[in-house]
Amino acid sequence: MKSIVFALLTLVSCAHEVRIAALPIGELRKDHEAVAPQVMVTSQGKATSASALEILAREGNIIDAFVAASFVVSVERPQSTGIGGGGFLVFYSKKENKAYAFDFREVAPILAYKKMYLDKEGRPQTILSQEGALSVAVPGLVAGLYEIHKKFGKLKWEDVMAPAIDLAENGFPLYPHLKEAIHERSHLLRLDPELLKIFFTDKGEVPHLGQTIKQPQMAETLKLIALKGRDGFYKGRVANSITQTIRRHKGVMSLRDLRSYEMKERTPVKTMYKGNKIFTMPPPSSGGIHVLQILKILEPYKLSKYGPQSVEAIHKTALAMQRAFKDRAEYLGDPDFVSVPTAGLISPEYLKQMSEFINSDSAIPSQDVKKANLPYESSETTHFTIADSEGNMVASTQTINGWFGSGLSAKGTGIILNNEMDDFAQKEGTQNLFGALGGNKNLVEAKKRPLSSMTPTIVVAPNGEAVMGLGSPSGTRIINCVAQTLLNTYEYQMPLYEAVAATRIHHQFVPDEIRIESPYFPESVEKELKEKGHTIVHKELGCSIQAIKKENGQWVGVSDPRGAGLAEGF
Repeated sequence: MKSIVFALLTLVSCAHEVRIAALPIGELRKDHEAVAPQVMVTSQGKATSASALEILAREGNIIDAFVAASFVVSVERPQSTGIGGGGFLVFYSKKENKAYAFDFREVAPILAYKKMYLDKEGRPQTILSQEGALSVAVPGLVAGLYEIHKKFGKLKWEDVMAPAIDLAENGFPLYPHLKEAIHERSHLLRLDPELLKIFFTDKGEVPHLGQTIKQPQMAETLKLIALKGRDGFYKGRVANSITQTIRRHKGVMSLRDLRSYEMKERTPVKTMYKGNKIFTMPPPSSGGIHVLQILKILEPYKLSKYGPQSVEAIHKTALAMQRAFKDRAEYLGDPDFVSVPTAGLISPEYLKQMSEFINSDSAIPSQDVKKANLPYESSETTHFTIADSEGNMVASTQTINGWFGSGLSAKGTGIILNNEMDDFAQKEGTQNLFGALGGNKNLVEAKKRPLSSMTPTIVVAPNGEAVMGLGSPSGTRIINCVAQTLLNTYEYQMPLYEAVAATRIHHQFVPDEIRIESPYFPESVEKELKEKGHTIVHKELGCSIQAIKKENGQWVGVSDPRGAGLAEGF
């Protein structure tokens, strides 16, 4: 968004009038908020939201809608996600009163190894994990969608794929975020003749806004997947093209990698918060654990009595974030390869220690954030959320990592391959594309899943009804954006639009700073934070929260006004 103004919203919270720095609420609100009695969809793409609603209107179930939206967003947001990537799903089934977590995250190739991105002197070569064939992990999206639909879907597989095929064939108008991504990654995209043809004019220029973007090769690939299911991707022509492209560019992925890929069903992490159950994604996502940590570390302080953007609330929230990100670097990795103390990290005893640790009137330097005693126990992305009339909900975050992933496309398929290998730690103590500090448990290993910050989250009321679902793109910032939206909703009692639109902060342990997005806070507030010892940086976070909440018996959907998404229901 080119212009962001400083809007002051007036709320009443715990008898205090508070002034909230937030995005504009006028015309933007009209496009980014919807209210409906039966079903609601929020996503970062208009065609994506429309496809999910179309499937639900045709009496498909919520998983049919999830699969359709996943394929459509792969076409509509090729800079952020796609069938050359992977993701996570949290699904709440009202009938079963059960939350599911599905991990279709990419995995390292069989020939990957710990020192593959280090030179002879042991120095990280970050370009190798961010661009080109060595940055590509084995994609999991198609396998995940196929297996989840096989288990829960109602409509035929080919029917839920039809909207994506249609969009790829007929195209959509170029929108600002995609244009910006094409411009930023043009040095890579222009090297690929097929991507050059799709995303540039005949003269090799970035197209004008509104120009139709068509992906005919992707349409043919999707037709093959519609016909053959997961085999249409992991075997045959498409699989051969992926591996040949990788090998031609000196990568290590093989047909064996593709054929052996497995989606994982995992147990969601959960906690009680303000009388509700929160279900979110477990490792290899770090997001779920750390969102719960932040909420529970702050809960004893009853921050609503200070106001959501008071000096005290911002100070304490930043310290809680800093503490959580310290644990991210220390403990988190793929639970199939390393021991992750999930239960300990969200146990009452541990969180009590964490809460007491942040009881400080001044900033705590990151070097002073020490390892605490755990009790013994045996990042460019897209998100959408869907709620149906039967009380079910899905929250799914999917990605190819950086803008246009590795910058490689599999010849003749239209598939843009991810650069997810950059989410591993190249070496203990190094930082990735999003600045996240790498720990020993997240080093590269064959068939290992890289640590993620994706945080699809669902809130369930005491009566067993799903009442809120949300998530966001933007690497490590996802964790703090989701946590703050939940804080705004349940601690500060904001209506959903204000909870999403309010100015957000980010602290991730390293660098040792509070990052504040526009429209920032009043000068007096930031001055007091600096006096407490905080370093303040004005910089956008890149989050685009896609949230749904039950308010007054109706679904309210909010697609973050910072982005170009759509909230829609019926």
